[in-house]
Amino acid sequence: MNYFITELKRRNQTLYFFSLICLLGALVCIAMVFLNDTVVLGINAWYKPMKFFLSTVFFSCTMGWFMYYLNRPLHTMLYSWTLISTLTFELLYITLRASQGQLSHFNISSAFNGLMFSLMGIAITIITLWTAYVAFLFWKRSFPELPTAYLWGIRFGLLLFVIFAFSGGMMAARLSHTVGSAMETTQGLPVLNWSRESGDLRIAHFFGMHALQLLPLLGFYVTRTKQQIIGLSLIYAAAVTALLFQALNALPLVPMK
Repeated sequence: MNYFITELKRRNQTLYFFSLICLLGALVCIAMVFLNDTVVLGINAWYKPMKFFLSTVFFSCTMGWFMYYLNRPLHTMLYSWTLISTLTFELLYITLRASQGQLSHFNISSAFNGLMFSLMGIAITIITLWTAYVAFLFWKRSFPELPTAYLWGIRFGLLLFVIFAFSGGMMAARLSHTVGSAMETTQGLPVLNWSRESGDLRIAHFFGMHALQLLPLLGFYVTRTKQQIIGLSLIYAAAVTALLFQALNALPLVPMK
């Protein structure tokens, strides 16, 4: 872990420090869970910003690590600051709404709330499209200095991240995470709040996007050949796709007894 932290700081100091700030934000949200009992959709309001802060930590660290391989300093700098600006906007708004005990996503109860929800969508689309371009570069170029299985893990990790990041558009279009019941009445798993009454689109969204970390790790530490990591990546993609179709069919991941 010490090696990873030191090396990440060397590779991308900008995203390294942004990750530390987001980690601090997550810790503050954890503290607020115990200090504040405000509830949104049946769960403590501070769990949501906590999850988004932690997700941003993982995303920032991962992209800071991968962008180094492209050897494009200007491109990396612009990508890093775009990531920081778009996600800071989203994190601040989600945190503000949590402090007010109100929804951030799907909240179109007023013209202002609708505008902010749209701006969040635009911000996420911008960084996702840029990440899609980064994925294109990894698929287009060769990287003889990288272990083959690791490289293919990065390629598939980026590809699945982009695909399932855009699956968030399904939730935006429905103005709901869930399929088969009203979001406001859904009982969910602890902390995660994934619905136990109906289908929940966040599950495939979560596992698809975190292929960005999982598949490169499998490529580096577990598999030894290109064929092995491609096989694992395809199996993983099929499993996440099955989770998406399960949710679209209004079936919960962990049904209530």
